[in-house]
Amino acid sequence: MRFSALWRLSRGAAAPLAGRKGTAPRRGTASTWGRWEKQQAGGARGSAAGEIIQSSKKVLASLQKGHPTFKPTLAIVQVSDEDLVQDVNQNFGKEIGLHVIHICLPQGSSEDEIVGEILRLNEDPTVHGVALHLSENAHSSKILNAIKPEKDVDGVSDVNLGRLVRGDTYNCSVSPTASAVMELLEKLVKTVDGKKVLLVETCGPLEASLQCLLQRKGAMIMSCQWKTQQLQSKLHQADVVVVGSTKPKEIPVSWIRPGTTIVNCYPDFLSGEHGYGQDVKYSNQSAIEAIGPLTIAMRMQNMVKTSERWIQSQQYRKWNLHCLKLQPLSPVPSDIEISRGQSPKAVDRLAKEIGLLADEIEIYGQTKAKVRLSLLERLKDQTDGKYVLVAGITPTPLGEGKSTVTIGLVQALTAHLNVNSFACLRQPSQGPTFGVKGGAAGGGYAQVIPMEEFNLHLTGDIHAITAANNLLAAAIDARILHESTQSDKALYNRLVPVVNGVREFSSIQLARLKRLGINKTDPGTLTADEINKFIRLDIDPSTITWQRVLDTNDRFLRKITIGQANTEKGFFRQAQFDIAVASEIMAILALTTSLADMKERLGKMVVANDKNGQPVTAEDLGVTGALAVLMKDAIKPTLMQTLEGTPVFVHAGPFANIAHGNSSVLADKIALKLVGEEGFVVTEAGFGADIGMEKFFNIKCRASGLVPSVVVLVATVRALKMHGGGPNVTAGAPLKKEYTEENLQLVADGCCNLQKQIQIAQLFGVPVVVALNVFKTDSHAEVDLVCEIAKQSGAFDAVPCNHWSAGGRGAVELAQAVRKAASQENHFKYLYNLELPIIEKIRIIAQKVYGAEDIELSPAAQSQISRYSKQGFGNLPICMAKTHLSLSHQSERKGVPTGFILPISDVRASIGAGFIYPLVGTMSTMPGLPTRPCFYDIDLDPDTEQVKGLF
Repeated sequence: MRFSALWRLSRGAAAPLAGRKGTAPRRGTASTWGRWEKQQAGGARGSAAGEIIQSSKKVLASLQKGHPTFKPTLAIVQVSDEDLVQDVNQNFGKEIGLHVIHICLPQGSSEDEIVGEILRLNEDPTVHGVALHLSENAHSSKILNAIKPEKDVDGVSDVNLGRLVRGDTYNCSVSPTASAVMELLEKLVKTVDGKKVLLVETCGPLEASLQCLLQRKGAMIMSCQWKTQQLQSKLHQADVVVVGSTKPKEIPVSWIRPGTTIVNCYPDFLSGEHGYGQDVKYSNQSAIEAIGPLTIAMRMQNMVKTSERWIQSQQYRKWNLHCLKLQPLSPVPSDIEISRGQSPKAVDRLAKEIGLLADEIEIYGQTKAKVRLSLLERLKDQTDGKYVLVAGITPTPLGEGKSTVTIGLVQALTAHLNVNSFACLRQPSQGPTFGVKGGAAGGGYAQVIPMEEFNLHLTGDIHAITAANNLLAAAIDARILHESTQSDKALYNRLVPVVNGVREFSSIQLARLKRLGINKTDPGTLTADEINKFIRLDIDPSTITWQRVLDTNDRFLRKITIGQANTEKGFFRQAQFDIAVASEIMAILALTTSLADMKERLGKMVVANDKNGQPVTAEDLGVTGALAVLMKDAIKPTLMQTLEGTPVFVHAGPFANIAHGNSSVLADKIALKLVGEEGFVVTEAGFGADIGMEKFFNIKCRASGLVPSVVVLVATVRALKMHGGGPNVTAGAPLKKEYTEENLQLVADGCCNLQKQIQIAQLFGVPVVVALNVFKTDSHAEVDLVCEIAKQSGAFDAVPCNHWSAGGRGAVELAQAVRKAASQENHFKYLYNLELPIIEKIRIIAQKVYGAEDIELSPAAQSQISRYSKQGFGNLPICMAKTHLSLSHQSERKGVPTGFILPISDVRASIGAGFIYPLVGTMSTMPGLPTRPCFYDIDLDPDTEQVKGLF
């Protein structure tokens, strides 16, 4: 009879876990292993297995040409004494270029333990394929379906089997055993069309796969068990018999009709226990020897196909985004009513729609999630999308709607023009939320939802900054106290204590020794002079610039006295609290590019000078590592959504006066990768273009290396009338009739401020699109006049926007204009060279951006500039701290002031964040509560737990 045998790998694969080691492969019997060695050493080169290996090798090499850093890894989970296949998997994988790892679990591992290993491998981004090598009774549905379908290289999950049944062979992995059977039958019987094929004791995914593949080839399928009463009759009818387990000894070989092709699919074949007795004559011995390698080769081919699909999944694609429908009402309800009227998508669904992997998000409730920075490594070869900045003209105290424009623009791009787009916004401080401003999530039908979650706590980033900031403040005062009350010996013994009989420097202490030029690692070898240099920071209390912070508007903390308890031994000094978002740590969070970069920046923060005038840093205080630990989660951007279900990153909220007032570099970088080459990332700069935009270009773009594509300059008829000579606009007071009735002359006169802001953007070589945020009191003539003047003044386009009342549909024209502007040639450049002296950089900003005639430095400012230059900080960019209500330093001067001298009262430094900030006039870093704060209107329904009155 004609007989061929196919050895079956147990269905599945595995992947390695950190720290777990696989057992060494057991070689098996000499004769069996010899046959395997022969196949791999050259005998297989001309075989079907060899052909598949070579073909797979070529495909993978081609993939890696375009993705040279891609290293596909197959993990095989094994709970078995059979280790023979380990070497074969390893050798075949190595020849193709795959990395194969085995995880060998102990015998008797429970179902839950096996599933646990699989789930960990599912979430490991370095593992691209998972297979299982288990005993037959371990193949439960729970185990097989624990493998992610996209990592299931053996095709055992229900999802992959369903795709096979539907004919979707491109997106599924087919059982390597079933594929090997079909390959072998093609060589032995040429075609199975019209033939009767009997499947004996095959089960589960193997049986389902074989039935599907054989039926497609025209075979007539029968299936039975060894104990079936009609077994003899079925064996006699069959042209082909596929056997899934060892034949019982009581079944005589004579039941098999001569000429029948038999394929054995059970693992005992390799050990010679095929169960047919010595009287069986094989007519195709070479086919028998090729069976094992053929199955493993098929598995490796599946792994290459899985790798190909994985790479394709990382490429730019249009998102399969389910946008949420809007039904705008008139009159427009309150922001919180609109927010509550929309049901947001679950954040894990949103994440999947935009291409995030399950292991790349950390979910906080139903509607927000942190995004891990590992995404940047996965998508590092992805081309960035277009980078759009939303800035504004000099605003009224009411604000002109930059956040609303930002949200409306991305809703228009994604929900209405089917363009991948992301909004990147700052996290609002709770100080203004409960103080005078209220919520800050956009407004009307262009906002982030849920509004209350956006405004209250979010994912705790500001709280983490508060904790880190105040830990450093505590460390400063504690160090001064301990140095002033202890001898060198006592202080040294406490700073470098003996633990379990051993005295060692910590890593941060070794770094300090190195900075001091002390190249010693043994605490017992330091001289008295070296000990003194090491332990004494000698902080000059009068130079301390590091303040405590609180995310509440509390005017009575603007100046305080600390250290009045008797335990502080008479050491007290004047200090203050700033609002949390004014902390340098917040500015660092917004400008950092990685965890390592953030840690380095935290260490560089200068908190004071010593008594010799040298800077004292957080690194000197030994607190850098602890600060990084407190900030390790805050560094991850938070994913939320707009009213129309499009993605938003909310991250960082640096004070827009003494810091740069922009959301984080990391949020922008991640978003640019996710939107892909044809997509758009829209981010917002605080205050007018003279402040937020200038800092965005000169500080944030330097830190990120990103090049902006377009500036969207937001204007309102209301603000232009104010700049044209209209009456004062005051928060909380009704608008005068000049602002609610048509007045073309006021609008025309006020467009001077718009023209100036367009010119400022043009200094940086970036095309400008003016977005006129339309209010219901604006007349058509006023709107047309603004757009006409804007275009005559050099704007690429000027577009009226109705997103507040209509959502994304009201900003479609703006979105189209932005797309066209982004296709223009870009001539982006910085305003000044960093090598210029600090004074010259300040002068350039004052004259070219603000329109000042010159600058005037106070003695304190001159002294600080001299100190920073001597300390080596002169090459940092400048972050001007001035009023946002005028181009000048005087908030009451509207329009385009000229001929003024810009006074610089003081100059300070955020060395960790990486900028020098001159103070124009006086700047309060702790807002106060008004007579009637917003908290009067904020309440909680104890039954529904809904927040009331939040904007």
